[in-house]
Amino acid sequence: MEIPYTVEARPDTGLHNGKLGIWLFLASEVMLFGALFSTYILLRVGATEWPHGELSVWLGAANTVILISSSVTMVMAWASLKLNDWGKHRLYLALTIGLAALFLVNKYFEYSEHLANKESPAHSTFFAIYWTLTGLHGLHIIGGMIVMGYLLGPGAKLWKKNPEQFANRIEATGLYWHFMDLVWIFLFPVLYLL
Repeated sequence: MEIPYTVEARPDTGLHNGKLGIWLFLASEVMLFGALFSTYILLRVGATEWPHGELSVWLGAANTVILISSSVTMVMAWASLKLNDWGKHRLYLALTIGLAALFLVNKYFEYSEHLANKESPAHSTFFAIYWTLTGLHGLHIIGGMIVMGYLLGPGAKLWKKNPEQFANRIEATGLYWHFMDLVWIFLFPVLYLL
């Protein structure tokens, strides 16, 4: 059975099913992270005092550069598919996964330092929201890495069968990945700089 609109655009939306699905999913993610950012704002405005300098700005800035770089490699992975360069696609997708892993390694060191200083979520309201926001973001990064790993491994078979549909899957994964980078671009100044 052929599923319609896996490659060609739907006449009602102008998007293929995968792209429409990822946009709907990202709308729910906007609501999730929007609620958490709103919670942060309400907690901060209502607090009599708010800590400053609790987080490593340099580590946060390094993670920002890492994630922005991973967005570039994700775009290059998709563009390589559009140019029928399978080898470069795999290289760029692997680089994206590697940069995501580097981001998580940095978060590991940051989390370890906070736990060593007894700065768990129970330590203060600031650390409760810090752990919630960055932890949820980290779980989303892991989810993106799993999807990319699948597309790099067993899911890559689809390229031989239906290259356009495979490119659509990479594009949808890229949209998710760019959204996660955008969330971090908001998290970094809110938590680390303000």
